Amino acid sequence: MRLTLILPLVDPEVYPAVTGCPDTRCGGQHVQHWQAVAKPLRDTQIQAVVAHRYRCVRCGRTFRVYPSGVSHDQTSARLKGVAVMVYVLGMSYGAVATALAALGWPLSKVAVYDAVQEAGAVVAGLRRGAVQRGGGRVAALGADLTSVRCAGRWLTVGVSVDAVQGTALSIDILPNGEAATLAAWVAELASVLGAELLVSDDADGFKTAADENGLVQQVCKAHVGRNTAAWVEAIAPALTADADGSLAPIGVTAEQAVADCQQLLRLVTERQPTPEASATLAAIHHRYRGAPPPAKGETMALAYRLRLFSLDRWNLWPRLPRYRTWTGPDGATMDGTNNACERAIGWWVKERYRTMRGYKRLASVLHVSRLSAAMGNALDGPGFALAEVIA
Repeated sequence: MRLTLILPLVDPEVYPAVTGCPDTRCGGQHVQHWQAVAKPLRDTQIQAVVAHRYRCVRCGRTFRVYPSGVSHDQTSARLKGVAVMVYVLGMSYGAVATALAALGWPLSKVAVYDAVQEAGAVVAGLRRGAVQRGGGRVAALGADLTSVRCAGRWLTVGVSVDAVQGTALSIDILPNGEAATLAAWVAELASVLGAELLVSDDADGFKTAADENGLVQQVCKAHVGRNTAAWVEAIAPALTADADGSLAPIGVTAEQAVADCQQLLRLVTERQPTPEASATLAAIHHRYRGAPPPAKGETMALAYRLRLFSLDRWNLWPRLPRYRTWTGPDGATMDGTNNACERAIGWWVKERYRTMRGYKRLASVLHVSRLSAAMGNALDGPGFALAEVIA
């Protein structure tokens, strides 16, 4: 996992400005310094700081003001940041506590857990930052699904990215991977992000989601290419000998069937958005349109398998070479794959999950994954400032 993290700082000489009474019901603007008290602190460098007490002239309430990086908690933001950093990089809560204690920075397992969960809760969503970086919209939305185990059951996790920049946009827990669920999820994302294009694998659910939400779609060329090559390789030996005799009744020779398969593979590999390519796919399918479906209890004949597969690739064709003609805002282009989503799943969801036996709480799935993704989104800049998510 590649991360650049900036730990919170603790400066015992810097205090925030006191502007008035913190009680909103009072609204007093005048306070007086009441007392300076020593505060023990768990930190990587400092053992104690001075907290200043102030008193509101209007209501008489007293309150404390702490130095930069310190709160009412006994642990500094810097030590919490170290705990969060080490946990995200792969250690368990207990292992983080043991490691910090060995370094002379004692922190309980529960305190480590609380620090991670609190930081993850602050990263409630990634979309706002991504939209700001994209100048107000994300034109090309990448989406994919993965699964994680939580409290003994498998959860469906939806991951979306900016398909041009590769930035993670959202990590959400979905009730299932059905087409209706995906359509609703994509609709919400597209509305918030202003997306016009959906990039996904060739699952039918995402095709439905794109069509129902008025989005053009790019189906991952890598997925389709691998699937097509594997299918052709598997069926070619049987076609060469017309193993089941299903080609002859529809007037197709074994040589023609093998040539059609190779033609299909060539078109899918080259992905040229020309009328001739679409017409060739149509002609191949029409050649096998007379192949009858199997009777109940029978397996599909070779000719019928070719009929279905050629129809599928013909229908899929408009979504396959889209990347060659699509241009987004400011001339943005894409590579035609869903690799950005695959990377987000591998780095920000699965990499940390591999070291676990599963999550215990549903909230932890979101907190840990979103926190990792937010850190990953900061790779191209100076790094992720943990002070932004640690009180």
